[in-house]
Amino acid sequence: MRVAMIGTGYVGLVSGACFSEFGHTVVCVDKNPERIEALERGEIPIFEPGLEDMVTRNVKAGRLSFTQDIRAGMTDADAVFIAVGTPSRRGDGEADLSYVYAAAREIAESMSRRTLVVTKSTVPVGTGREVERIIRATRPDAQFEMASNPEFLREGAAIEDFMRPDRVVCGAESDWARDLLRRLYRPLYINETPILFTQLETAELIKYAANAFLATKITFINEIADLCEKTGVNVQDVAKGIGLDGRIGGKFLHAGPGYGGSCFPKDTQALVATGRKHDAPLRIVETVVDINEKRKQRMAEKVIAAMGGKLAGKTIAVLGLTFKPETDDMRDSPSLVIVPALQAAGATLRVYDPEGMGEAKKLLSGLTWCDGPYQAVEGADAVVIITEWNQFRALDLDRLKLLLKQPLMIDLRNIYKPQEMSQAGFTYHSVGRPSV
Repeated sequence: MRVAMIGTGYVGLVSGACFSEFGHTVVCVDKNPERIEALERGEIPIFEPGLEDMVTRNVKAGRLSFTQDIRAGMTDADAVFIAVGTPSRRGDGEADLSYVYAAAREIAESMSRRTLVVTKSTVPVGTGREVERIIRATRPDAQFEMASNPEFLREGAAIEDFMRPDRVVCGAESDWARDLLRRLYRPLYINETPILFTQLETAELIKYAANAFLATKITFINEIADLCEKTGVNVQDVAKGIGLDGRIGGKFLHAGPGYGGSCFPKDTQALVATGRKHDAPLRIVETVVDINEKRKQRMAEKVIAAMGGKLAGKTIAVLGLTFKPETDDMRDSPSLVIVPALQAAGATLRVYDPEGMGEAKKLLSGLTWCDGPYQAVEGADAVVIITEWNQFRALDLDRLKLLLKQPLMIDLRNIYKPQEMSQAGFTYHSVGRPSV
């Protein structure tokens, strides 16, 4: 089958590459000439494990290509996916759908055959109907149908999530549309992947509801972690105890500095805005958003308290800046709140992140950028772990002690065990566990 993917951001590029890996012919379209030229040179604009190899392989096989010309990209396309950004709108938190609607108009003007138009972008309930209205108003003679196929990709594991998903959700309301989507995802049948067909609006809401629920789990365990610290309880034991309950599950029950990234912050805010718009306020999600924002500042306060309450004249090594490991994404990362708060308190910061420093340099200033964890730690009064990259999980503790002015670690991701750190001679603070 022939697929046009409008947008070569995270979702569009990963989805386009994976569809081509399925054997479909995919053309990725983007209006940014620099991005298209870079992709044509084989340069991948985002860090995602395995993506560069997949793109190279499918470009070489002739199944994947890139263009700025939407009309050329849509030539003979059976399906065209809208995978443009839907950032939070300033002021009210609603999703900014201007890119989606602009894509709809260009799709209408470029359509030359019966086409399935699919929203892949995360969009509020009712967006698909509005896209359909825009296309029909722009091209009354256009032959097309509308569908929704939300993505459920975790940054750092996106290819695995696309190729071996828990489920595929499709909002499609005709036999023709459902059959076309089945054919697109036919390679997943061997894994017996459930494909759920729903109404258009239902598929749109499933995406938001899923992300809001996961964000709620993260926020819940973070609040439990605060209680654990007050009562001398280990939050990891609590998380394991409740996670073994099949009704709850153990995923997303890891205490830390709060959620960030491209999805949870904007999607929870957009869902809250949608609830208010329809006079159905989502009080739980509203509270989750509020707690998560305050959580990041609380983590900065935790670091300050662990260092005696005063940071003037002190140096801190910060390991990890991205919102999670295996990505270079800095969007809404807890570090964007924690780092400036430590600077404001008077600390000098030496920082290192395996993949995120290029993006971080656009957002943070006044830092010493280091080439590795040990360079960052050298001469520091304490080391703070913000992102749980694998290379931080087995640091040479003896070497750290020699490099630090004092053996002090504040571990905001609970990478290490308190007993292990105590035996190594460290003063150790973590999240939701007794300090040693």
